[in-house]
Amino acid sequence: MSNGLTQAELAALSSPLANDARVLYFLGLRPTANLATTATAPIDYKPLLALLNADNKEQPYQRGRQINSLLKQLEQAGLVALPSEIDLAHSINGKCLLLPLLTVSNDSFDTLHKSHYVMSPSWKPNLALFEEMAGLIGIIDAEYNEEDVGEFIAYWLGRPNALFSEFQWTQKFAYTMKRKRVASGYEPTRKIGSQQVKVAPGIEADDNARKLVEKYATSTKKS
Repeated sequence: MSNGLTQAELAALSSPLANDARVLYFLGLRPTANLATTATAPIDYKPLLALLNADNKEQPYQRGRQINSLLKQLEQAGLVALPSEIDLAHSINGKCLLLPLLTVSNDSFDTLHKSHYVMSPSWKPNLALFEEMAGLIGIIDAEYNEEDVGEFIAYWLGRPNALFSEFQWTQKFAYTMKRKRVASGYEPTRKIGSQQVKVAPGIEADDNARKLVEKYATSTKKS
């Protein structure tokens, strides 16, 4: 791949993004990411701020929340995924993110990333991908209903310029479901025997991240 990027990464980086967000991904996050788990090195705001400011005497980047704003763009483009314990409204210094497109295979790219389309009234999330993405971001109970889908469709029909891949649409739906459940006081649980046990979200997210990578990734090829 060009510059070691997968086709899925190239496509996502070509979507509407601030150039600083692209720099943050390509030079700040990707070089030290773990190819097996897609996890980044622990976030350290100081060198990332220096990277983005470069030789700009005005030093436009001064705070971690400015980094978080760029990370939000990368998340919306499908380039970054957030483990369930991470909230971009707060400092994430010392925490690791996931780069789900880091090792996506060509076959997976063709079916989930290559075709971009606007929202339609008949849209449905990719069920298998939703279940795995839900696990990745800490939604243990991955059930949803037609009303959930309908609300999502109605929201995006009002934004006809939004153009995303099947992967990105399903990812957005997963994050929408997470926000709804957090707002209603949802806590992830797992049934063990006859008991409902609370799940440690960080551990659960790590396990599901590995499973997601195994399904949608191939071993790294030498360039």
